[in-house]
Amino acid sequence: QVQLVESGGGSVQAGGSLRLSCAASGRTLSRHFMAWFRQAPGKEREFVAAISWSGISASLTDSVKGRFTISRDNVENTVYLQMNSLKPEDTAFYYCAARASALFSPVPTMWTTWGQGTQVTVSS
Repeated sequence: QVQLVESGGGSVQAGGSLRLSCAASGRTLSRHFMAWFRQAPGKEREFVAAISWSGISASLTDSVKGRFTISRDNVENTVYLQMNSLKPEDTAFYYCAARASALFSPVPTMWTTWGQGTQVTVSS
């Protein structure tokens, strides 16, 4: 079973940047996809980005395209979320997730392993 630990959250002003990290321990299979979700108070958990661990496939939700980038470092078993041009609407608790599948999914229930999350706060 894969264990996930997020880091890199914090508070920034609108237009600023943050880089989130998700460190995976335990066995990580090449077919596993990794993803970032976020959840604001009173709202449902929302898909942000996903990436194939060993491949080149990646997906971003429309609201962050052009601003966020998901990347991976398989040697260090770490997935990153580079967040640029941050907006107040990006404020949320960000979670890293893993899924043992050849394909990614934006549905939270399809992801089996979750980290504890890290807070991102963007002020106007």
